[in-house]
Amino acid sequence: MSTHALDHPLQPGDLAPNIVLDAISREGKIALDDFRGQSPLLIGLFRGLHCAFCRRHVAAMAQLNPALREKGVQTLAVVNTPVERARLYFRYHPIPGLLAASDPVRASHRAFGLPGVGADAVMSILIDLPGELPQPMGVIEMDEFLNRKEGYEITEADQQMMTFDQEQLVGQFLIDREGIVRWSFTEVLESGLQTFKAPNPGELMSAASEVAT
Repeated sequence: MSTHALDHPLQPGDLAPNIVLDAISREGKIALDDFRGQSPLLIGLFRGLHCAFCRRHVAAMAQLNPALREKGVQTLAVVNTPVERARLYFRYHPIPGLLAASDPVRASHRAFGLPGVGADAVMSILIDLPGELPQPMGVIEMDEFLNRKEGYEITEADQQMMTFDQEQLVGQFLIDREGIVRWSFTEVLESGLQTFKAPNPGELMSAASEVAT
């Protein structure tokens, strides 16, 4: 598996690395090279399932999956959660048709150049989510609130993933059949309404249409 760390996220025109991860949605391994020469791939690189927004991003990928499959685009969600913990979660929150893989050491994030953000910077962010949060909240307070709201219980495996010194940024990359990145999205962490925002579905589907031709 390629674990070469980049100092910036991959951009359209860059060659995607091959990574090999433990499959969550089935037994065995998933490698990006499995898709080369076969089909385009949308890969989402997320934090662990303890992150309420990452759970939502995975669910959003699952919702887009049928439309992407119609265009011949496969989808793969990668989470920084140990494989057995992730399998338990998806047993009760199934994602039909969406491939998922476990990467608790964040090797895929480094290979795609997704940076970490210092804990102090993350703790200074206020999250404003009208309709979901009663008032703007810090990241930890927000996570605790949404986890209680959604009934997500933090386990020891989750706690291990939460001990990193840096908060991992997430990203999504659309890769063509030749393994070239054709579209990318990287999360922005800053105070306000844009924090933890997912990519625009219309932009993503437009890029998928171009890749599929």
